[in-house]
Amino acid sequence: RPADGPAVSRREALGGLGALLLAVVPAYLMARDHRASSAVTAEAALAGTAEAAAIEEEDAASEVTLQEIESHIREVATRYGVSPRLVAAIIEAESSFNPRAVSRRGARGLMQLMPATASYLDVADSFDPYKNIEGGVRHLRQLIDRFDGNLPLVLAAYNAGEGAVRRYGGVPPYRETRRYVARILRRLRQERSRRRAGAVVLVSAGARGQGGGQ
Repeated sequence: RPADGPAVSRREALGGLGALLLAVVPAYLMARDHRASSAVTAEAALAGTAEAAAIEEEDAASEVTLQEIESHIREVATRYGVSPRLVAAIIEAESSFNPRAVSRRGARGLMQLMPATASYLDVADSFDPYKNIEGGVRHLRQLIDRFDGNLPLVLAAYNAGEGAVRRYGGVPPYRETRRYVARILRRLRQERSRRRAGAVVLVSAGARGQGGGQ
């Protein structure tokens, strides 16, 4: 398996997910809050402040929280033997953590499942973040197995389709796909570097503490 592949220990797989989510999610949350605020303002102008407030309250109740998304990523990824950080990086690249995202080609939800793929994976509602993650991670696991854990090929197949990867015998020469693969690999490298830097700090602090006690 490649160095960037998904074959990692459970402790390593889970350890940095919170930091990764904190790094990639705030931009989406800010954009979401801005959209919600704009929508409420428009509703207030048309239907009155009380009705707009009720709409805002209903929307807030239907929003899945970051903690719920993180918990579900951990649970599903661990169950399928996939790195949770890889899943989080894919969701960031695919939808910026927007459960209602729809691409120009019709892909939907957090992991941007195409209707045919969602049907194959028995995902009835791609806008349901729990079902979307379940289906997307199961699809990712299948690609990992089919491409022997070669992460660049797995990511290319997730983006451009398994047939395109096999047809070109590697990452297809599509600009979008190559940028997609590079973006996720870069995000994973950055996260790995942060974890290593944190480990060095902890080791250094521990060594200083031992020295002071002697």
